[in-house]
Amino acid sequence: MSMYPWGDERRYNSYAAYFRRRFGERVQKVAINAGFTCPNRDGKVGFGGCTFCNNEAFTPSYCQPSKSITQQIEEGIEFHRRRYRTASRYLAYFQSFSNTYAPLEVLRERYLEALSHPEVVGVVVGTRPDCVNEEIMDFFAELAKEYYVTIEYGVESTYDDTLKAINRGHDFECACRAVEMTAERGIAVGAHFVLGLPGESDKMILEQVECINALPLTTIKFHQLQVFRGTAMEREYDEHPERFRFWELEEYLDLFTEILRRLRPDIVVERFASEAPPRYHHGRNWGLVRNETLWNMLEKRLTERNAWQGELYLK
Repeated sequence: MSMYPWGDERRYNSYAAYFRRRFGERVQKVAINAGFTCPNRDGKVGFGGCTFCNNEAFTPSYCQPSKSITQQIEEGIEFHRRRYRTASRYLAYFQSFSNTYAPLEVLRERYLEALSHPEVVGVVVGTRPDCVNEEIMDFFAELAKEYYVTIEYGVESTYDDTLKAINRGHDFECACRAVEMTAERGIAVGAHFVLGLPGESDKMILEQVECINALPLTTIKFHQLQVFRGTAMEREYDEHPERFRFWELEEYLDLFTEILRRLRPDIVVERFASEAPPRYHHGRNWGLVRNETLWNMLEKRLTERNAWQGELYLK
């Protein structure tokens, strides 16, 4: 097959191509820490946060809530211009913690500040499914009339036993409601899943793709389980290492190939694995393998298997 349902030669519906189709050029995300917290950190739902969470492991050094949003955008653009010289427009990525967990007037102030930057064409909003309501969704729907807006939910797993075990503080049904509430307003909606959480077999991971396909998602992120220093999961790993299993990279590529074959072809795949600085890791990891290398390895594996996204979904 020379052309796939999403209209290019790649064997998966790529995030980069999605933005080229939408904007006609490369668009780069600039991460922001807007100083929000989470309801399972401040006591509304629980304390301590999710057992796997260490936000610092994924947050660029310039992202500090002591800096204004405008300053973080300026520093982020400068950082990315040195690395990606082709990007000329940017998305403000509200990444750290739950970025809808505040009164509407606070959200309005912070998002409008980001969108006032002349090179910012939209926002990506990372949050939890239990941190949105109709009023907040209406606000983002208004923004989406003029700017690109994606609400990206941490779903993590479709299994309620897993969500309870990682101290997520909500069930999968809550995630379904949030995704549907967002999509029905015409807002792009993303979801994030962790693969390999304790208690989940490869069979369970593949079976949950059917639940994922039933959600009205625009984009999706996956990453392999990583145990980070300073987390509750680090203590759990030290006490019960037998509950954890870590794929070798080749094994993970095989598993993700099978996920892609089952994944609805219109869902844009933003990420399938992640990297973090070695100083944050506890337990086994793949070492210094960059995302660009991982994507190249995945494309090679798909070609070797003559596999592509949605191959089994469409049968």
